[in-house]
Amino acid sequence: MPARCAAAGLAAFLALVLLPGAPAAARGFDQIKDSGTIVLCAHPNSLPFASKDGSRHGFQVELAQALARHLGVSLTQNWVITSYDILRAECDIVMDSIADRQAQAESGLRISKPYRRSGVAIAMRGDDKTIRSLDDLAAAHRKIGVLTSSIAAMKLSQGGAELVPGLFEDEMLAMLSSGEIDAAAVTPTSAGYYNLTHPKQKVRLIYPFESEPDLSWNVAVGMRRPDPELQQAIDDAMGRLLADGTVKRIYARYGVELRPPR
Repeated sequence: MPARCAAAGLAAFLALVLLPGAPAAARGFDQIKDSGTIVLCAHPNSLPFASKDGSRHGFQVELAQALARHLGVSLTQNWVITSYDILRAECDIVMDSIADRQAQAESGLRISKPYRRSGVAIAMRGDDKTIRSLDDLAAAHRKIGVLTSSIAAMKLSQGGAELVPGLFEDEMLAMLSSGEIDAAAVTPTSAGYYNLTHPKQKVRLIYPFESEPDLSWNVAVGMRRPDPELQQAIDDAMGRLLADGTVKRIYARYGVELRPPR
């Protein structure tokens, strides 16, 4: 169920790491180097984010592998599914964490310098060139797919468009492709992976929520209470991976555009 997991993807997985609880013990950079490995927490079946099986392991795993190489250690995955798992898990990093200290206040995670911009976008069929803004959607009385009870649904309901609630982004993108709806509020990550896996049914995106902090955010490496040496080492390594194009190439393999953080 990779597409469905992608729908939950960033929002659902990061929701796990935002839950309160007593986190597992943190390790400093010297301990990580002495052990020879850094541990990533990731979902085992949530492409394009991560996957335990198959030829594609997900951009979170590939990014963490590249990061580990720059740190001079190997990567170990700790596969987690529920909030209870993540709170008990022994892990050093969580990729694509929301880069907001307030959002991470209860997670026990510190964040690196951000390396990507994410959030909620509006997807339309690639051959529909009539829509350029939310006002166009509302004026034309178009149907917009939204995740049930989401912040995007509340925001869009104020604009007068007809909303069609859904539980998963992959379902909404399929409805968009079939013409059941005219647009869908989805993450650019899910839309990009959909385009990769449905090359004849590509969608295009507009980004009307760039000034809405609840609907647009930076992502970073989440670290479990790192010491200053680990924080600096990860910031330096991610900076080099951005500069040499590694981060962009990894995301591109999953159809995801690397949008710079703000």
